[in-house]
This record gives sequence, C-alpha cells and structure tokens, in this order.
Amino acid sequence: MDSAVFQHFRPEERPFIERINDWRNQALNEYRPILTDFLDPRQVFLIEAVLGKLDDTFRYWQDGGYNQAERQRVIFAPGYFQPESADFQIKLFEIKYPTKFATLSHGRILGTLVNSGLDRSQFGDIITDGERWQFFGVETMSQFFTEQITKIGPINVRVESVPLLEAVTPVVDWQDETIIVTSMRLDTIIAETFNISRQRAKDLVENSRVQVNWSVNEHPDFQVDLLDMLSVRKYGRIQIREVLGKTRKERYKLEIATLRRESLSH
Repeated sequence: MDSAVFQHFRPEERPFIERINDWRNQALNEYRPILTDFLDPRQVFLIEAVLGKLDDTFRYWQDGGYNQAERQRVIFAPGYFQPESADFQIKLFEIKYPTKFATLSHGRILGTLVNSGLDRSQFGDIITDGERWQFFGVETMSQFFTEQITKIGPINVRVESVPLLEAVTPVVDWQDETIIVTSMRLDTIIAETFNISRQRAKDLVENSRVQVNWSVNEHPDFQVDLLDMLSVRKYGRIQIREVLGKTRKERYKLEIATLRRESLSH
C-alpha cells in the first residue's frame, strides 16, 4: 500500500487501514469472499475512502441486518461474487423480559453484552420500538447469546433468535441539527452541542466521561472527523454527519445528529 494514503487519516487508524488492504488482497489472492465482523460507521467510511472507485475485478458490500443499520458487516469479494442476505451471517435476537414490571434501556443492554466478555464487533445495532428490544449479532455467537445472557442488570431475561424479517421498526430519537464551531476539537463540539462551557466539556473528556467511536478518549484537543460517534456520559451522543464548509469567520459549519440523554432512557 502506498504510504501516502496514511497521511489523510489519523495515526491511530493506520492498523485498520492496513487491515482493509489485507482483506482486499485476501479476497483477490484466494478468489473468494472475505467477511468482517460488525464495523462502526467511521470504519465503513474508511473502507469507502481507502478503496475508492472499484472495477469489475473487485467489489465490497455491507449489511447490518436492516436498512438503517449503523454497525455493519462488510464482504470483500472478487467481481464474480454476488452476495445474498445469508452470506453476511447476521442473526437477530430478541430480549424477552417482564414488560409490565421492568424497563430496559440501550445503555443497560450494551453494558451487559460488553461486560459478558464479548468484543463490540460481535454484535451490531440494538433497536427498540419502545417496548420490544432486539439486537443483531454474528451467527457464530448464537449459542452464547441465547445461553449466557440471562440477566440485564437485575432483570431476568431470555434471549431468543428470531427471523430478520421480524425486526421491529426502531423508534427514531436522533435529531438532525446544524452547529457552528471554532474548531473540530472534541471539547469544542461537545460544548456547543450540549450548551455547556468549554471548561465543563474539557473536564468531561479528561475524566473519562467521553468515548469516540466506542473507545474512551481523554484528549480535549482530539480532532473530530466525519462520521465519528461521540458518547458523553449523562448527556447523550453526537454523530458528525457532514462538514458543510466554513463561514466567513473561518468557523466550521457541521451537520450533526444528536441523541440526548432523555431519549436514551426509554
């Protein structure tokens, strides 16, 4: 791979960019499809940016189990290959719980799955219609999901595999917004989005209250980029959807999506 490619991305993204090249080469050299685990939106964006325009000799496809999926599995394959839904090896799981006496939340479910020892790449989106809760997982982990996940917090649950066609229509709590910021610093974007002071935003970051793409980030001056997902404990989430340009005063105009804390609690 041309080393010049790396200058367009963050240093910490270099290992993933090298993996993209490895997946591509493996698909071409072995002349067969190569399937990834679930990738986050930033990683899918990196694939699109690195591979660029494709030809008839190589293709890639992505699927997360439903049309609006954020986290997706990607198939890299020679040009002859045309994937079917089953090729992505995604299963849908529904969490059965006493709906009259208990309430689940995205955060509780996510915490349970991660704390069970699963890598985040082993499961995709967690969705709800307001009462029913479901999540997408890799097919090879089906037995683990159904046999090992028996409690979410103090709530006894049963996890069942259900057909993909039975996915609920998710409640959409994301709000589209436009903000103007002086820089792409992590603390600046948090402060502007949640209308808090820059110092307060800086403290949140330095005290491990902020994640970028599901990893704790303690650097207030971290440069946020397109499709990054920011999670701010007790405030909510931010995704950078588009950089719309700069104002006359050289400020950045951003299109973002927000999921505020009150929406996360249902």
